[in-house]
Amino acid sequence: MEINFSGRTALVTGAGKGIGRETVKALQSGGAQVIAVSRTRADLDSLALECPGIKTICVDLASWDETEEALKDIGAVDLLVNNAAVAVLQPFLEVTQDAWDRSLDVNVKAVAHVSQIVAREMIKRGSHGSIVNISSQASMCALQNHTVYCATKGALDMLTKVMALELGPKKIRVNAVNPTVVMTDMGRLGWSDPQKAAPMKSRIPLGRFAGVGLSLVHLSFEINL
Repeated sequence: MEINFSGRTALVTGAGKGIGRETVKALQSGGAQVIAVSRTRADLDSLALECPGIKTICVDLASWDETEEALKDIGAVDLLVNNAAVAVLQPFLEVTQDAWDRSLDVNVKAVAHVSQIVAREMIKRGSHGSIVNISSQASMCALQNHTVYCATKGALDMLTKVMALELGPKKIRVNAVNPTVVMTDMGRLGWSDPQKAAPMKSRIPLGRFAGVGLSLVHLSFEINL
């Protein structure tokens, strides 16, 4: 299936690594003008070398004010991929306030904030738009030591539903993609132990984790555009 994003501008958060990085490459190869957002300048610099012509923005989306300043002049965006996330793995009885604050700020509040900024401009232009939130099967399945991650991804799923309800009549389609485990740096943090990974893999027909969840992102865009 050929996907053509010519004439469209896409913004991808968490673009420096993993799913976000591969999404930037795929969108650009499909003809989109891409704005890549990450908090790590080195990742953005290396990505820009791989994908000449992309625009990069370095900002920590956990900061509401810094995000507002960094994205104030982004202009028209047709496609938004909210991929940025953090995973702080702690047993339930040891979960810290910092883990809650950081995870909620990035995994939930930042998604809402970036989406507000982009959606307001879409509405102002009267154009169709698409927002894809990268969630997780952790939103629906309890995982050992994933208290905060599971909770924030569950919140993201409900946020996605409310966004879809309110933005749909304004010609903006909103969907979530819920991969199982993708072996990015974040995925390896939680699932490199073969004994821990075995029960999860046993429930997957191919018996292995995916390299990236890019096909799901492509499918969402193809349906929505």
